[in-house]
Amino acid sequence: MKSKRNLYVLALGVFGITTTEFGVIGVLPEIASTFGISIEKAGWLLSAFALIVAVFGPFMLVVLSSFKRKSLLVSSLLIFAVANILSAYIGNFYVLLVVRMLPAFFHPVYWSIALSFAEKASDPSDKSKAVSIIFSGLTLATVLGVPLATLMSDLFYWQSSFLLTAGINIVAFIGVQLLLPAIEKEIEFPMVFDLNIFQNKNLWIGLLIAFFTIAAMYSTYGYMAEFLKNVTHMNGKQITIMLFMFGTVGVLGNKIAGKYMSRFPFQTTCIFLILLTGIHVLIYGYGSFFAPMVWIIGFWGFIHSGGFLISNLNVTSSVSGSSEFINSIFTSCGNFAVTTGTLFGGFWIAHYGIENSIGASIIFITLALIMLFIKVKLVK
Repeated sequence: MKSKRNLYVLALGVFGITTTEFGVIGVLPEIASTFGISIEKAGWLLSAFALIVAVFGPFMLVVLSSFKRKSLLVSSLLIFAVANILSAYIGNFYVLLVVRMLPAFFHPVYWSIALSFAEKASDPSDKSKAVSIIFSGLTLATVLGVPLATLMSDLFYWQSSFLLTAGINIVAFIGVQLLLPAIEKEIEFPMVFDLNIFQNKNLWIGLLIAFFTIAAMYSTYGYMAEFLKNVTHMNGKQITIMLFMFGTVGVLGNKIAGKYMSRFPFQTTCIFLILLTGIHVLIYGYGSFFAPMVWIIGFWGFIHSGGFLISNLNVTSSVSGSSEFINSIFTSCGNFAVTTGTLFGGFWIAHYGIENSIGASIIFITLALIMLFIKVKLVK
C-alpha cells in the first residue's frame, strides 16, 4: 500500500474534481454574456462551489464516516460527472448555480481521504513529496483541465466545456475503481470533532497564512481569462494557450515547492509570497502588452502552482492529531479562501476595473506575510 502508484491513482481523481471546480474560470466571460449578467455575478459559479466546501467539509466527513473509503471516492467522482452533464443542458443561471453546488458537498470528502492517505502511506521525511503527488492532480487540472475547457468553449460553445469535464471525471472514476485497492486500514475518519484542537494558536496562525495566501492567488487568477481578453486583448485560442502554459510550468513549480517545503518551511513560504507579489506588480505594469504578458504568465504559473501545497503543509505541520480532521479543516479553509478571493476580486473589479484587479491580491499577500512573521515570533 506504500507504492507511489496508489498516490497517482488518487491524484487522477483530484484532477477530475478540481477540473470541475476551476474549469469554469476560462468560460466565465461567455457564461456572463449568455445570461446577460456581470462577470462579478458569474464568478459565483466558482465562489459558491468553494463556499459549500468551506462550510460543510468537516461535517461531511463525520456524516459519512461509516462508509468504506474507496466507495466514498468512486461515489464522489460519479456525482461530479453527473452534475457536469446536467450543467451542460441548463438554460437558467440560478439553476446552473444550484447544480454546480451539489458535487461541492463531496469535494472535501475526496480531498481529505487522498491527503490523509498520502501522509500515512509515506515516511515522515517523504511526507511533503507524497502530498505533492496528490497536489499534482490539482496542477494537472491547471495544465489540462482549465485550458481544455476554455478551448472547448471557444471551438464549440461554453456548455461543451461541462461535457468535457464530465468525461474527465468518468475517466477518473474508472481509474480509481479499477486501480485503487481498498484503503480501509490506512485511514479512519473521526466519529466526533476534537474541538480541543481549536485551542491551538499555531493551528489558527497556520490557517490564517493559508487563507490569505489562497485568497491572494484567486483574487486575480479567478478572473485571468477576463483580464487577458479585455486588457491584453487576446482571443479565445490565445487565452487557451496561455492557460495551458500557465499550468504546464506549474508542474515544475509544484515539484520544487514540495522538495523545499519539508526542509525550509518558513523560507519557502516567504519566498513564495514575495515572488507572487512581484508577479502581480508585473501584471499591473505590463498587462496591456502582449509579448511581456506571455513571459509573465509563464513565471506566474510556475509560482502559483505551489500555493496550495505550501498552504497545506503550513496547516498540517502546525498541530498534531487526526490527519483526516486537520485536512478537512484545511480543505474548508482553502475553499473559504477561494470564495473570499473570488468575491473580493470581483468586488475590486466592479469598483476599480479589470485592469486594476491585482490590488485585491496585494492586500491578501500583505496579510499573509504579516501572519508568517507573527508565526516566527511565537515559535521563538
